[in-house]
Amino acid sequence: MILIAAVAALVDVAAVRAGRPAAAWRRHLADELATRPLDDVWVLTGAAVAAVLGIWLIVLALTPGLRHWLPLRSPAPGLRASLDRDGAADLLRDAAMRVPGVSRARVRVRRHRVKARADIRFRDPQRVKDDLTAVLDEERDQLVLARPPRIVVRVRQRTD
Repeated sequence: MILIAAVAALVDVAAVRAGRPAAAWRRHLADELATRPLDDVWVLTGAAVAAVLGIWLIVLALTPGLRHWLPLRSPAPGLRASLDRDGAADLLRDAAMRVPGVSRARVRVRRHRVKARADIRFRDPQRVKDDLTAVLDEERDQLVLARPPRIVVRVRQRTD
């Protein structure tokens, strides 16, 4: 309903900018708002509704929601479970640290992608990257996520 009203107002404003006269409903609304006193019941009611909607939108903008949680596959309908992204990142980082040659690993889990960065001290970087990708794929599959994210692995040879 609000979307339809906003689109109608936007179309009318664009038509006025293009040189056409304003729609009759918009002219009538502008006349009503210009002639009514500020202490009129309808003006105060409209202002109160606008204030409540504004406060509600601010509260919705400041609440965190469920974006920090990754939904898990459900074995039964009606059963829902989620995993914290930081927890998933810790599990994947621990799995990455078990790969031979990895001296340090950083894992970042997002909704659609897992970014893993590893510092390696010995072994061929390509073999470490392949092993790391395989281990992270296996660990990701064990998390039984509803939408498994894609894994991106980067390795860096450290000589110091």
